[in-house]
Amino acid sequence: MFKKILATTALAVGLAGAAFADDKTKVGFVYVGPINDGGWTQGHDHGRQELEKHFGDKVETVFVENVPEGPDAERIMTQMALTGTDIIFATSFGFMDPTINVAAKFPDVKFEHATGYKQADNVSVYSARFYEGRAIQGTIAGRMTKSNIVGYIGSVPIPEVVRGINSAYIHAKKVNPDVEFKVIWIYEWMNPAKEADAAKALLEQGADVILQHTDSTAPLAAAKEAGAIGFGQASDMYDFAPNPRVSSIIDDWAPYYIERTQAVMDGTWSSTNTWGGIASGMVGIGEITDAVPADVKAEALAMKDAIVAGTYHPFTGPLNKQDGTPWLAEGEVADDGALAGMSFYVEGLTGEIPQ
Repeated sequence: MFKKILATTALAVGLAGAAFADDKTKVGFVYVGPINDGGWTQGHDHGRQELEKHFGDKVETVFVENVPEGPDAERIMTQMALTGTDIIFATSFGFMDPTINVAAKFPDVKFEHATGYKQADNVSVYSARFYEGRAIQGTIAGRMTKSNIVGYIGSVPIPEVVRGINSAYIHAKKVNPDVEFKVIWIYEWMNPAKEADAAKALLEQGADVILQHTDSTAPLAAAKEAGAIGFGQASDMYDFAPNPRVSSIIDDWAPYYIERTQAVMDGTWSSTNTWGGIASGMVGIGEITDAVPADVKAEALAMKDAIVAGTYHPFTGPLNKQDGTPWLAEGEVADDGALAGMSFYVEGLTGEIPQ
């Protein structure tokens, strides 16, 4: 209830001024977490701030944080649309159906949904190829683990998260055949207490490297206390550098937000499907610190360069599914359709993906 009150208050305050600025392009953002989460939502809000800097008084931005995935998201987006917002960015997977529902009622408003797959005439989708960054993290993890156990904190079991686990494991295994991954799911994008508990449980099981697809810095705090290493997620989390945070995946949404807002201003906006990676700048690799040996750093950066050049794809065969069924033949590269719907672990990973 407290989160709902915060959200409603923030919307009322944020939109009150916007209603009197009809000459401006109004841009709305719906966030699943707080803007200071240090991870996913903070990354999106950084993009919003950069949007404001770029356009100055030509735009008016509004946002609501801590919006649960479900009916609340639909209510918030409806309120935004009713108050004259021109384009709304819904920034979490669970906002997908609410976005489609609201968009159908407001055909003149443009909607952009992050990490989803449902489009409409006035709904675009966009996401980042986080799995490229996971390949680099997996390489570092496989080289640096001494226990040969890497812990991975999964958030919500959707293809995006499964892809990341697979990519990290494939590349850790390439450089360290003895490596083992242990995965704990928390079924939320952000819950610092659950994230901390999951990290501690993985550390107690022998992990000395912690990977995460969750939004807070709690896993890094647990890794620091245990003398393990970890990686920033979605934002740089550089406050924990040079150790335990030895690198990070950084989501840079600003160029996309600027481009799509400009399209609204120009009258050229159309429904699109964008999936950007390291080459496009949508995925950044945070500084690899000196806690990582020089040769390992060089290896990781060489992989980054190859991904950017298009000479290497993280999902290149031979690869089998968890049950040993052949998936990709030698040299075969997974297509985007297979990656977008990934619902299986690769061979070598243990445990089941929750349904």
